[in-house]
Amino acid sequence: MATPAEIIDMVASLMNDTAQTVFTDAACLPYLNIAIDEMQEIFEHNNISITNQVSAVIPVAAGVTDILLPSNLVEVQQVWESPSGTDNWTPLVRKEFLPHYLEEQELSQFLVFALDGQLIKVPPTNQDNELKIDYIKKLIDTPITIDSINNDIPITNMKTYLGFHTASLCSMFISENPTRAQMLEGQAQEALARTVGIGNKGKQAITTRHRPFRASYKTRGKMW
Repeated sequence: MATPAEIIDMVASLMNDTAQTVFTDAACLPYLNIAIDEMQEIFEHNNISITNQVSAVIPVAAGVTDILLPSNLVEVQQVWESPSGTDNWTPLVRKEFLPHYLEEQELSQFLVFALDGQLIKVPPTNQDNELKIDYIKKLIDTPITIDSINNDIPITNMKTYLGFHTASLCSMFISENPTRAQMLEGQAQEALARTVGIGNKGKQAITTRHRPFRASYKTRGKMW
């Protein structure tokens, strides 16, 4: 892990400004935040293992139909249900909208779910149940501020990419030197390929079906 301050020190060195006369913390931090956001999107898109999260058990009382999603959730991968206190988990089927024929049914299980903004929508049941959510999570809250630049960014193997990519952005938009920016971005992409490759090596033995990212991820009632 590394701190934002350490990454900005690297940026200043790459820009031949180790004294940070131009590439100060304040000048570089907005571009580091951009680089972090881009890195998170790339990790989420590639479903790097550190973006996987299983929620705590969510109790759902009988008759409740709206459940708030976790605040760091980016995309739902699977929702599970169990009768309250039984630890007997079965998967729900994802739908675009809840089937209207379930509205008047006397159900003991949810069976299906749909997403509506920051809510999971489920049919009403006549008993208490529990949910768990497998999901892709956001790793870092941005923007990072000057006050927290000495706090570790909680991701390993990301310093090189963030340093080169932030330096590339600074070279483009502070120095207005596209040639240098292109060279630095080449180094950043090599570092990113190594980081993503490391994250994916441990998943090579896992049989999965390709899942499109974010808004295009619609199972339409299929199981994944």
